[in-house]
Amino acid sequence: MNSGYARLLALLPVRHPMVLVDRVTGFDPGRTIGTAKAVTGSELCYQDMADDLPAERYAYPRSMILESFGQSAALLWLGSPGAAGDGLPMVGRLRNCVFTGSAFPGDVIRHQVRVEQLVDGGAFMSGESRVGDQVILTVGSLIAVARPAAVVTGRAPGAAAEASSASRHR
Repeated sequence: MNSGYARLLALLPVRHPMVLVDRVTGFDPGRTIGTAKAVTGSELCYQDMADDLPAERYAYPRSMILESFGQSAALLWLGSPGAAGDGLPMVGRLRNCVFTGSAFPGDVIRHQVRVEQLVDGGAFMSGESRVGDQVILTVGSLIAVARPAAVVTGRAPGAAAEASSASRHR
């Protein structure tokens, strides 16, 4: 998989400010993907924070770490044989997720996602997220499903493609 940012945007069904993968660091189709997400102090989650807060309040939100992991899983699935097809990948269920650390502005979160099984219209994955050598998240099971874009967006197939194209060219 080309690890360029334009390729990420072509595959992911989200746009700024919700693109939470900056680059692909390793890719073995149908097996594993390594990605990186740089946490910066200019992200929206930090915009209204007071200057005098304790350091731990600047921890990157766990929901954003999970979203970044999920986007990494989507990239793995979409770049693998038997991918989601024309459907939009969506997390159906996360199980056995354990946070053991945090990320802060200046850190790079590295996700490693593994395919456990690909089935028609679904994917089962697991993995972990690290900052440096420290594991900050372990995902025991991520179950993803693919749904037609028109069903997810509530638009006719042509309208969904036009809206997606228009949002990309803004």
